[in-house]
Amino acid sequence: MAEERSNRFHSKLLMSALFATGLSGIVAEYILATLATYFLGNSTVQWTMILSCMLFAMGLGSRFSKWIDRYVLEAFIGLELLLSFLVTFCALITYASMGQTYYVGIIIYTLAILIGFLIGMEIPLVTRINGRYEDLKANIASVMEKDYYGSLIGGVFFAFFAHEYLGLTYTPFVLGVINLLVAMALFIALKDKLYVRFKRLLYLSFIGLSTIISLGLHSAEDIVLYGEQERYFPDKVIFSKQTKYQKITITKSKDHHFLYLNSGKQLCTLDEFLYHEPLVHPAMLLNKHPKSVLVMGAGDGCAIREVLKHQSVDSIFLVDLDKEMTNVGADHDIFRALNNDAYHSEKITVINADAFTWLENSTRYFDVIICDFPDPKNLELSRLYSKQFYQFCYDRLRLNGVIVTQASSPFYMTNAYRCIEKTIDEIGFEALAIHNHVYTFGEWGWVIGQKSKDEEAIKTRLVKSDLKEIETKWLTNDGLLLITNFGKDVQWGVNDSIEVNTIHSPVLYKYYRQGLNYFEHN
Repeated sequence: MAEERSNRFHSKLLMSALFATGLSGIVAEYILATLATYFLGNSTVQWTMILSCMLFAMGLGSRFSKWIDRYVLEAFIGLELLLSFLVTFCALITYASMGQTYYVGIIIYTLAILIGFLIGMEIPLVTRINGRYEDLKANIASVMEKDYYGSLIGGVFFAFFAHEYLGLTYTPFVLGVINLLVAMALFIALKDKLYVRFKRLLYLSFIGLSTIISLGLHSAEDIVLYGEQERYFPDKVIFSKQTKYQKITITKSKDHHFLYLNSGKQLCTLDEFLYHEPLVHPAMLLNKHPKSVLVMGAGDGCAIREVLKHQSVDSIFLVDLDKEMTNVGADHDIFRALNNDAYHSEKITVINADAFTWLENSTRYFDVIICDFPDPKNLELSRLYSKQFYQFCYDRLRLNGVIVTQASSPFYMTNAYRCIEKTIDEIGFEALAIHNHVYTFGEWGWVIGQKSKDEEAIKTRLVKSDLKEIETKWLTNDGLLLITNFGKDVQWGVNDSIEVNTIHSPVLYKYYRQGLNYFEHN
């Protein structure tokens, strides 16, 4: 009877180890997929490939495990320790490598494969060890059950707690410690079954790994800061925060600052007015006396600064997904000075929500809608430039209402730019493409659409507008004429016939990447 209880206890310990392996392994892969998205872009590709590589590596690990004929228990505990190390330091290794190599993607994918390989080795080893305590049918069921349950709990843990409250830096430490504790419990409970020659080695390994994890935890912020500084060198990182949705970084370069989201440059204080004045004022002027304005994206607050220059405006709704980004715009000293404390105007209502979902469910009407989203470089962002999204905008605009969206570069991303213009026109807006040169970004473009039955061309109406009562740094009446005129389009790379971008046929991000790839390889 005592032996039977002991066997059940040992079996439960093994299943606990497998549960911990499933939990920590899947969360480590989620962390690596998130890091790959931040540093390499295209979340759909990165998440798909990271998880696919993990599963492939698990297959390799399972096959390799058959070569372990002896010391199976010792091998399993050793693998748990190695997995604990890799899981704990996967994020820090990635950040540290930013200062040493441009090939961060290779580091991330190597870590994903190694972690998958170790998990793949562990599952067959646990099955063989647990075969001493359960018959084959129960054994296989128990092993697979605990691994899958661990994966589910890991997913819930990452999605609803770890990512938001611990971040990508400290979540791996929690996972590594879980693996370490489970390995310790196995070592203590089954030490009588271990070969003597391995006991001391494993004991020293526990002490060494515990020390390394403690030192890593103490130095984690310094390592991340080192990686960030090296990535943006020679600029100095003065603010860096991992939010639930993105990595926000602010750097200082001589007398101006840069804002980066997921390592992508979003704004420079030197010349942001060359971007925000064309984004806001042409659309506002076309409506003549806008009272209610919706701004989506634009968490830095510069767009709402420009909107507030129009005295007719009595309400501005700002919809931005990331609360931390709007907090930066509202409270960070650099942005408070840059946006003239625009967030603290009584006219502003801040809503932290997904713009697509919020607009779809909104019952409010607006005179002007301003869309200042990141470039449509992936499927998630592409939907914010889709026919369906612009239809929501059309439905929420009053008579003669105006929409404007940033539309990437008409020079570098010509096909993507014209796709946005064509999609807006498809809804029934009277579309107008505009552009301006922004020193730190190059040639940039926007597309305006007016909900109007006026037969006079939108371009003619705009250039007849008067900017004299609006305080601007660059834009003038002559500037309005300048930004509405183009030369011939220069099509880079493959010149496809331009299609409308829809949710079900998302062509825009392909056009965008087409332009990006052309300039990366030519």
